[in-house]
Amino acid sequence: MPKPGRERSEAPPRAPVRVTRLREADLDAVLAIERVSFPTAWTRDNFLYELRDNRFARNLALRAEGRLSGYACLWALEGELKINNIAVHPDRRGTGLGHVLLRACLEVGLAEGCTEATLEVRPSNLVARRLYERYGFREIGRRSGYYQDTREDAVLMAARLDRALWPERPPR
Repeated sequence: MPKPGRERSEAPPRAPVRVTRLREADLDAVLAIERVSFPTAWTRDNFLYELRDNRFARNLALRAEGRLSGYACLWALEGELKINNIAVHPDRRGTGLGHVLLRACLEVGLAEGCTEATLEVRPSNLVARRLYERYGFREIGRRSGYYQDTREDAVLMAARLDRALWPERPPR
């Protein structure tokens, strides 16, 4: 019971987190996240190609508390899920949304009949690498000088798509 004269403040109920299909109408928000997330950002035309023309593309939008907070661009082909681009807004990192988005990506892969997922990540991106490892991704190689902006290598990671390998929920 609050002391007399003091109101107990309660946070308003949080809007649910939803993962939906990425739409062209989302691109302004996606580009804003892209620009603050990656030194060499995809362009609007890159995203439009994925949305309009790439028959292998599966593109996701993560919506939390009423706003677009993350996105992922995937390819599903020949039994492989290729995670090409995935990001959560910097203001929302560390809240478990990366787990929600990655899990949604992997679920798309399963629904598409994929048995393996692959991705590239900068060796310096330790937070992302730890997240991927929690979902069973392991380093299977390197791509020398992959990132044009810094000539940094890319760590090539792969995981078998198996829900039994995934954590039940994000760490607290």
